[in-house]
Order: sequence, then structure tokens, then C-alpha cells
Amino acid sequence: MTRIAIVEDEAAVREQLAGYVQRYTRQYGTQFEVTMFTDGVEILEDYRPGYDIIFLDVEMQHLDGMETARRIRELDSDVLLIFITNMAQYAIKGYAVGALDYVFKPVPYFAFSQQLQKAVNQLAKRTRHYLPVPVDGGMRRLDAATIYYIESEGHRVHFYTEDGDFSAPGSLKMLEEKQAGRLFARCNSGYLVNLAQVSGVQQNTVQVGPHELQISRPKRRAFLAALADYIGGEGA
Repeated sequence: MTRIAIVEDEAAVREQLAGYVQRYTRQYGTQFEVTMFTDGVEILEDYRPGYDIIFLDVEMQHLDGMETARRIRELDSDVLLIFITNMAQYAIKGYAVGALDYVFKPVPYFAFSQQLQKAVNQLAKRTRHYLPVPVDGGMRRLDAATIYYIESEGHRVHFYTEDGDFSAPGSLKMLEEKQAGRLFARCNSGYLVNLAQVSGVQQNTVQVGPHELQISRPKRRAFLAALADYIGGEGA
């Protein structure tokens, strides 16, 4: 379950944002555990890394959001910070402490839900997914994030990865089903590409790590759509 902290000194805004999280859950089904804090001092008291997302008000009475974020970053380099502010200059300063983004007060649900979706997508990309791959004499546990692409050849598949290349029995269709929703797409009938490893597309080729692969005409539209969805979800 994704853990959210809301740090906001206005009680009405705290309750509003907590309500937005519940609304998002009803809309998309994503479950969250929400903890609320009245100011930066409170969240920093005995702070330990454990939150996935922190919504952080910039202007608070005892300790402002920027200083709170700076101290959190000293303890936690992974948590996603989203600032809540009514002044654009604070939003710009937020990037100095590695903020994911910001929302302006008064906070509308749509803007909040967009930032929450962006954060959820970021967290999904951090999650490690492992493939059990049969190899001679046993099984190999392969980190899917290290895969450049997978090639089909007869009743075997070839894995091209950051750690080297190897082959195993199996089918591309079976692997495609296992990786459904995990940022893989076919650029042609014989290649299953890790979209996170794509560095560029030029006419009918795609650069995947050090490899240049052909994009077939039948797969082109679906592949480019999947890549666009991936880039959009990344919030670039």
C-alpha cells in the first residue's frame, strides 16, 4: 500500500486533501495509507524513511516547507515531494530539493489527482519485477528493468540485458503476457522491447540501449502509442 503524508497547517486544507485521496481511490482503485501533520516540525520529529509521497505546504508558521523538505532530503532521498503553494516562486525553488512537482492553492481536485497519478506512476517504475527464466540446470531470476529487449526464435527466446545476453526455452507471447502492464511493447513480431530502455525513435527504427531495432509497419502505431503513454506517465 502506498503511504502518503500530508503536511499542512490549515485544518480545512488537510481534510480537503485527505478527501481527495479517498476520491482518487474510489475513482482508480489505488489504496493509500494517509498520515496528516500540522507542520514541518511535527513530521520531522523522529522522522524515518517510510513514506512514498509527501504533500508539503510551503508556508507554515513554525517551519516552512522548503526547510522541512531540505531536512527530509538529508534523511530520505527516495520519498516523492509535492509542494502545495500559492506562489510560483516557491514552486521553482522546490526543484532544488528534488520536488516532483507542485499544486497551487486553492487546490482543485483535478490538479491534485494529476499530481497524485504522476507520483503513482513514478513509484510503479521503481518497483522491481523479476522473471523466472528456465536455464540449463535450473531457474534464473531476471530483473525485468535490466532487459533491453527479448527476441523470439523458434521455441526459444533471446534476452539482451545490461548484464549480458542469454537464451532460454519459451515463447514471446508467454513473456508478453507476464509483462502485461509493465512497460514492454512489441516493435515488430519478433522483438519485445523494454520501453524504459528506449532512448530514441527515428523513422522506422528504435534505439534500445546500445541496440537499434526495426519497427514494423503493422506494429508501428501500437508501439508508438505505448511509448507515448510511457513518456506521458513519466511526467517528463
